[in-house]
Amino acid sequence: MAGVDASESIHPFIPADLILQDYVPIILSQSTILSVYGCASLLVVSFVWILAGRFPRITKLDKVLMCWWVFTGLTHMILEGYFVFTPEFFKQTSPTYLAEVWKEYSKGDSRYVGRDSAVVAIEGITAVLEGPACILAAYAIATRKSYSHILQIAIALGQLYGTAVYFVTSYLEGDNFAASPFYYYSYYIFANSFWVWIPSLIVIRSWKKICAAVDNNTQEHKKTKRR
Repeated sequence: MAGVDASESIHPFIPADLILQDYVPIILSQSTILSVYGCASLLVVSFVWILAGRFPRITKLDKVLMCWWVFTGLTHMILEGYFVFTPEFFKQTSPTYLAEVWKEYSKGDSRYVGRDSAVVAIEGITAVLEGPACILAAYAIATRKSYSHILQIAIALGQLYGTAVYFVTSYLEGDNFAASPFYYYSYYIFANSFWVWIPSLIVIRSWKKICAAVDNNTQEHKKTKRR
């Protein structure tokens, strides 16, 4: 580290010798960052839940799925989109809330603040393609479109694939990007786990729905031929 300016080296991320020129420390506290994110998420979910109730023949499970798709879609487009298209978020002298979010999250995975190419690629595809598709999925559920389950399977598989690549690349690179075990398990493991088990359940449900519809159509076709 000899000869490296202090502004390039003093940060809370791992590895300690990660060079971040003109890094600006986090201003907001962890509690503030998480509280704002939690409140914003709750408002979005509450709004979608109320809005979903205005559509006919919408079950409670459909409403839950609509809430999930809108929540994850906005997360992809706004939060992850900001990361992708703001490469120097860590050096803003007057940082925005979203910049603070990514500096905080980088304590659990410093590949973000270090602009790891694999992470940028994954998040870029997710923000540009999967984000809008999630909103479309919510619309498809509300209006009972025929492509609803196919679309949900496609997005969920994309999320599972992206999450798998995210974890595998970290493992292959040493899996040592968290500032402490707390950040490793709370941010890296727990926060990302939702994009593992929820998409998995959606794939299973939609697959069963499609299979049931095909079986019913086949049975109806057989009955028609017999007549």
